[in-house]
Amino acid sequence: MYVCNPASPPDFLGRVKGVVFDCDGVLVDSRDANRMYYNLIREGLGMLPITPEEEEYVHMHAVNECLIRIIPPERMDEAQEVRRNLNYADIFPYIYLEDGLTDILAALQGWGVRMAVHTNRTTTVGDLLAHFEIDRYFDPVISAGSLKRPKPDPEGIHMILGAWGLAKEAVAYIGDSALDERSARAAGIPFWAFKNPGLATSMYIPDFPTLLSCLRGFHAKAEG
Repeated sequence: MYVCNPASPPDFLGRVKGVVFDCDGVLVDSRDANRMYYNLIREGLGMLPITPEEEEYVHMHAVNECLIRIIPPERMDEAQEVRRNLNYADIFPYIYLEDGLTDILAALQGWGVRMAVHTNRTTTVGDLLAHFEIDRYFDPVISAGSLKRPKPDPEGIHMILGAWGLAKEAVAYIGDSALDERSARAAGIPFWAFKNPGLATSMYIPDFPTLLSCLRGFHAKAEG
């Protein structure tokens, strides 16, 4: 595993023509918002808040999988009704862009690197990207709602590769969870772990400013 280091940027960065980003935990810090969202659903059913283990699960999985995990089967129709009456935009103030994100997006765009989003969010990802005014950077945006099989299945990554017409070795996937790692491995593309050194990864990224410095170091070396 290479640890992102501006002093010794690796040569494999020169092969990267496209970068796929996970959403929650990578583009945005949404843990508080996710916990609030699912607790509002449970509260609407008169249930206690989710446990720490359930919180970890809902941070990574698609909404229907999450509801199956935290709601009794006999109350699922009630939960879906509560969910339909929630306005997710009310939760946006509790979601934050990761530090340095807009700088790395602008830099990648300037270098001609294509960018996409592959997330287990369903219907909220478009509004979220637009809220933070970063939607213009990403094409395509693949959500769990547009897939037959969400992460860790590689279907979403295959869709992105097809849309871009790029070889697998020219695309990297930045994610923070085991689902992201498994999805990248199943698709056969390099995986870059964000803020999670415990994952099997070709590069560990502690934060976006470090990644940006590393990429700038590579480009300076290549141009020199």
